[in-house]
Amino acid sequence: MAVPVGGVGPVRTSASARASLPGTPLAASAARRFVRAALSDWAALDVPAADRITERVGDEAVLLVSELVTNAVVHAGTAVELSCALDVPGHEGEPPSLVVEVTDHHPTRVLRGESPYGEEPEYAGGHGLRLVAGIAESWGTTYRRTSKTVWFQLAVAADAEDGPAAVGFDGFGRDGTRLAERALPREAHAVELVAPAPRRAPARRHDPEWARHGALSFLAEASDMLAGQFDEDLVTSLAVQLLVPRLADWCAVWLDTAGGPPRLVRVWHASEGRLEELWRVLEKEPPHLPAAARGGAVDWPWPADPAAYGPGGAALACRLIAGGRAVGTLLLGRAGLVRMPGEVVGLIEDFARRVALALASARRYTRQADISRVLQRGLLPSGIPRIPGLESAVVYEPTGEISAGGDFYDVFPARDGRWGFVLGDVCGNGPEAAVVTGLVRPWLRLLAREGYGVGEVLDRLNQLLGEEAVEAAVEGAAEAVVAGVEAAGVGVGVAELVDAGLVGAGLPPGGGTARFLSLLYGELEPLGNGDGAGGGVRCTLASAGHPLPLVLRPDGSVRTVTAPQILLGVVDDVAYESETFDLAPGETLLCVTDGVTEHRSGSRQFDDEEGLAAVLASCAGMSAREVAERVREAVHAFAAEPPDDDLAMLVLKAL
Repeated sequence: MAVPVGGVGPVRTSASARASLPGTPLAASAARRFVRAALSDWAALDVPAADRITERVGDEAVLLVSELVTNAVVHAGTAVELSCALDVPGHEGEPPSLVVEVTDHHPTRVLRGESPYGEEPEYAGGHGLRLVAGIAESWGTTYRRTSKTVWFQLAVAADAEDGPAAVGFDGFGRDGTRLAERALPREAHAVELVAPAPRRAPARRHDPEWARHGALSFLAEASDMLAGQFDEDLVTSLAVQLLVPRLADWCAVWLDTAGGPPRLVRVWHASEGRLEELWRVLEKEPPHLPAAARGGAVDWPWPADPAAYGPGGAALACRLIAGGRAVGTLLLGRAGLVRMPGEVVGLIEDFARRVALALASARRYTRQADISRVLQRGLLPSGIPRIPGLESAVVYEPTGEISAGGDFYDVFPARDGRWGFVLGDVCGNGPEAAVVTGLVRPWLRLLAREGYGVGEVLDRLNQLLGEEAVEAAVEGAAEAVVAGVEAAGVGVGVAELVDAGLVGAGLPPGGGTARFLSLLYGELEPLGNGDGAGGGVRCTLASAGHPLPLVLRPDGSVRTVTAPQILLGVVDDVAYESETFDLAPGETLLCVTDGVTEHRSGSRQFDDEEGLAAVLASCAGMSAREVAERVREAVHAFAAEPPDDDLAMLVLKAL
């Protein structure tokens, strides 16, 4: 509750209220309720000048708070501090003012509504500051070391007779009736549906500028909520909850299926007790719109079952169209209306286009993620075999879901009781890198089992990567993946998802570079008894453009093994050399990809000043699994941001 407080100086704070809101999608609605409750409490407490807050001032405060809190949550991602104060000037003749502050804890974020590029009029950063600048009497921004505050000031009527309002914020109209008990008008206006407030009378019904502000606020919030959502279920869930109860009393979404009937995926009703019955009825009666409707809203008969829909009203159906393709249907209804007003119909059509685009993006993302998961399963071994005399552990973390990683590993039986192991990194990622990985792993196994030495294996692998047939296979596979994504619902020539972003149709950027490969390949020969324990392991290694492996001794000292050599696939005529050494019992061999050594924190890399060796030195006495986990934790703790490259490591400890 807002409590009146005194003040000194030229401006006296008549009343103030503060609230802390979590950084969640529900913060904006909580902020609106907070402001309305504060104004209502001040009126009930007879706070000085509270009776001068007109309906217009209250509505504008709620609108601007909603915009600023939404921007703070979406773009700063932190908790939000909200302050609302009624200031009375100490000099006569100056009107009181309502001052609101919205504070987030991300001081370096770009303020939404201002183009960071200076001359981009279509910069879609939200409408928060544009609305503030257009509505508030004054506003500004305060930067602190750990926070950022956007404040605005709205003038209050100089005395209680100025700016007559139809209602204060006590919940009653001037005729003495409670607003919530008044019947819904037969034809509502857009702003009344977009920003309903149970404590106030109908908004400025004939003010087109105010209606436009309400529509912009709703669409801006919808765009922010739907942006970046790559799950169909989450998109439809957000869509119906954005519509109900602001624009509709109930709402439903059907998604089109390949060759089958539309599938009802989401139903929402302002009265939760009607949800089950509403779902049952809608499931039997999916809307079928004429082809000519395309993305336009069509008047729909109000269903006859009052148990499911409530009393009579107006209903609209709208096809969800994205990129010229239908992805589903939206159906909604509002009780108590003869028909939906024209401005509301246009608002719903704009909203439906945003939902359709979000659904199309989610389908593209899901399709690409499915392809990548299938590729990834075929590119990596299902398990690591147990090597006599050795303890092993693997860490593999690709950077994203929709792109098959460029890093790979393998451990396999070679010849004459020896074991081969490999850790590689294809330059690039996506379908091209996946194809190279799919070719290299079986080639390595075949060459190792044919009796070639470690250096010879790399020589022949380098020659194979330079052949034209390999280049054709890489490009052909990439085109096949693109075709699969387009078949999943993206128009030819529109766009494709590659590396978690949208690029123009065609092959992924950087075609050809995926044939370059850094590789660490080695053979292991147990030296102990039959089970290999106690005798250590003889290791023969060669590195082609790969981070050099490290050996940890039991006393905590660390040494580098093998020598750096050129990447595979760069030069045709090159001879790779190997190095042989014994891994004594208790010693640990650590092999990593550049996702570990080159992980950045500002201008620093993880392996600067022998950072990886320092972490490994602290692992003396640990098992292979514990070493792998310690190094992984150190990489993630090195920077606030997670690694932006695939991360892979192989740990081998002699027993």
